[in-house]
Amino acid sequence: MPSDRRLFLTSLGALAAAPLLPARALAQAQAGEGPAFERFPIWPGSPPGLPKGGVREERVLRSNKNNPDDFAWPHVATPMLTVCPATKPTGAAVLMFPGGGYARVAMGTRPSAISRWFAGQGVTAFELLYRLPHDGWAAGPDTPLQDAQRAMRVIRANAAKWRVDPANVATIGFSAGGHLCGSIATRFAAKVYDPLDAADAQDARPLVAGMFFPVVSMMPPLAHGQSRSELLGPNPGEDLSRRYSLQRDVPAATPPILLGHAADDTVVDCGNSLAMFEGCRAAKIPSELYVIEKGGHGAPLFEPDGRAGLWLTRFARFAARHGLRIASDGA
Repeated sequence: MPSDRRLFLTSLGALAAAPLLPARALAQAQAGEGPAFERFPIWPGSPPGLPKGGVREERVLRSNKNNPDDFAWPHVATPMLTVCPATKPTGAAVLMFPGGGYARVAMGTRPSAISRWFAGQGVTAFELLYRLPHDGWAAGPDTPLQDAQRAMRVIRANAAKWRVDPANVATIGFSAGGHLCGSIATRFAAKVYDPLDAADAQDARPLVAGMFFPVVSMMPPLAHGQSRSELLGPNPGEDLSRRYSLQRDVPAATPPILLGHAADDTVVDCGNSLAMFEGCRAAKIPSELYVIEKGGHGAPLFEPDGRAGLWLTRFARFAARHGLRIASDGA
């Protein structure tokens, strides 16, 4: 997706059997730079389906010169969670998926402004650096979903460590990360990898989900071309494209979903959110859709004075109505 200064806001972006990874856990306390945080791998050892020859991890600094942590990851060898603990925990948590058109993951190495906002509302925030299909992982288009399911299970398996209620975990995703968010909301029960440890006995279903300016359909003309080709390959057939078009298969157990989009989004057509809303409505899934007149792709999530913008406050109210224990909506 194009480099847009607003998209850095979407850079949101294991300890599963705690003894497995203590030496690799990167606990980092930052005096004067916000709350202590952790960053650690979600898989014990290599992730499943490592391609022959391996994957060489790569990150590049993006266009926001005022933010030295404004990175994009075109190649991910080690999926990681960055944890931003809640200031006064309510027991709630949110798992966030950054965007990047499935060509990269737009995410720093420290908690984003969005994570810090959630932490201020009592919600422990987890940002996922997920793998990309173009690196040749055996699961192909299910590779990012493997990481999303595993991340949710790791959070729940270690919930006591972060003072989180394992039943009170939401998800939120942006652009292509919105597609991944919708994937775990609708395909949380899909078996996309073989269990590795006790953490994999945990449920991967989110309590509630928020999809913002999301990629949803993989069928032209709605499909975002880059996301489609990066996830499914350069010339995916109709059957494959339908299978990964989220609106076409919304199970009855899908969690409540809030969608937000700008009508003038020229990158990901707002018809994607409309289609997902219709899919949820047909399946009788509690859902809300907000389409604003202007905002483009990556509508700002914070007001100029630093207050949370409409997307975050709307999601907070919707999620609270469906059980997420959030201290305030930040408005």
